Amino acid sequence: MATSPFRFPYGDCLRLVAERAGEPAPGRVQLLTGPRQVGKTTLLLEIAAGLGPRAIYAAADGPEASTPGFWERLWLDAEERAREHGWAVVLLDEIHFLPGWASRLKAEWDRMRRRRIPVNVVATGSSALGLAAGSRESLAGRFERITLGHWSAASVARAFEMDPAEAADLAVRIGSYPGSLPLRRDPARWAAYVRDAIVEPAVGRDLLALAPIRRPALLRQVFAVCATSPAQIVSLKKLQGSLQDPGALATISHYLDLLEDAYLIAALRKHAGRPARRRSSPPKIVALSNALLAVTDPRGAPEPATDPARFGAWVENAVLAHAWNSGQQVRYWREAPLEVDGVIEGTWGRWAIEVKTGGTDPGRFRGLLEFTRRFPGFKPLVVGDPPAIAAAGRLGIGAMDWRRFLLGGPRGEPAESA
Repeated sequence: MATSPFRFPYGDCLRLVAERAGEPAPGRVQLLTGPRQVGKTTLLLEIAAGLGPRAIYAAADGPEASTPGFWERLWLDAEERAREHGWAVVLLDEIHFLPGWASRLKAEWDRMRRRRIPVNVVATGSSALGLAAGSRESLAGRFERITLGHWSAASVARAFEMDPAEAADLAVRIGSYPGSLPLRRDPARWAAYVRDAIVEPAVGRDLLALAPIRRPALLRQVFAVCATSPAQIVSLKKLQGSLQDPGALATISHYLDLLEDAYLIAALRKHAGRPARRRSSPPKIVALSNALLAVTDPRGAPEPATDPARFGAWVENAVLAHAWNSGQQVRYWREAPLEVDGVIEGTWGRWAIEVKTGGTDPGRFRGLLEFTRRFPGFKPLVVGDPPAIAAAGRLGIGAMDWRRFLLGGPRGEPAESA
């Protein structure tokens, strides 16, 4: 799993990249990675517009990138702009589609350093895998990586001037890809956009281009099974048995890692005292955007009144995905029959989280209480609806509404019990 532990929302990422692009040149190469359709290209174009003639934008997956002399003309233009304006910035979009991109970029960076040519470089890619492999091989000591994460409900509310509660509800029902939201009232167009602009390019193009995939049909099946198993603990053997084209367990495990590197699926590990037990435990599957659930499940988004179990699983998936997308380390805990939905460590602090909707059974919180007894460094938190918040309050457990969590995580004091 090569993803960066720090994932920034769009506004913060834009400010950070713009600040580094304007540092004394030539500085370290800035490698911007993140999921498809979260705004990496838009971010580069905004920086280019702000820098004016100092900036050169080039799409490495565009037709011009395959023409003879593209690479040489790009750097010649950069040098001329640096001489004319004092410094320049090269903005390379989807750089991993250029053959041998890392070694070629290293050669240019070394040449600029030797000759003191004031040109900075920002490059993007839609998979952590390709950028990580290339940067480790050729750019060691010459780059910094920044990750633009999936949009949060709070980011959607701000960007689209939407009621925050509506944005949180959409994060559960259809996810928060910004390009898909204007289509949300037309389900057929929305689904076509998610399939054609996100799922198919990521699974059928990015991963096939960036890693040796011996069985692409099996990779697609692993993705489909994961996208229909939100917030479920699934053993690799069970996953293998549910596939039409069963593959070796090691291959399935490898494909799960690739799907995480592509910011599609996270296979959460078990929180355990001994690393050996943690590695041997079955993963908990989390789709990193609920859009992947909605576009895969033919039933569409569940309703809490008519399908409470499926709705609860989708809320839990959204809660855990929000924590992962916010750069937290997310695991789960289970010692049968006890279980904790999410064990979170990071900038938010250390939390044991139980996600509960559609019921008030106090026994559901036994795992949470036992876990925090064994691991007192973690603070218990119930994330749910009003009945769950009331039930947690009767047991003295902090609780907050799931919409509030999706808008900001466990910040501040938990909501008072009803």
